[in-house]
Amino acid sequence: MTAQWVMYGIKNCDTIKKARRFLEAADIDVAFHDYRASGLSDALLTQFIDQLGYQTLLNTRGTTWRKLPEAERDAITDSDSAKALMLAQPAIIKRPLLRAPDGTLLSGFSEAAYHAFLQEKS
Repeated sequence: MTAQWVMYGIKNCDTIKKARRFLEAADIDVAFHDYRASGLSDALLTQFIDQLGYQTLLNTRGTTWRKLPEAERDAITDSDSAKALMLAQPAIIKRPLLRAPDGTLLSGFSEAAYHAFLQEKS
């Protein structure tokens, strides 16, 4: 089986929709992994954290983070505590995550960053 582009996130997220439209316009065939529909394994999240760091993955600007009690937010002090929270509430992971066929990840979406990533990885 050939490696492929994969986007990770939540289907109804506006940023995901923008990123998918961008990739479609660039004629990039991308598989989509919805955390809510397909879940998120400990092993996959560990790969994300190992490559990007938990600080990059943890979306501290989103509604899910803001709705957490302050004590829960303050308890996120390292990779393990962040991982436990992200497994329990995948909506708190910054979206989208785009994985290139070589396994490299890009977090978030901007047209400039996607353009550069596609140039480098295609």
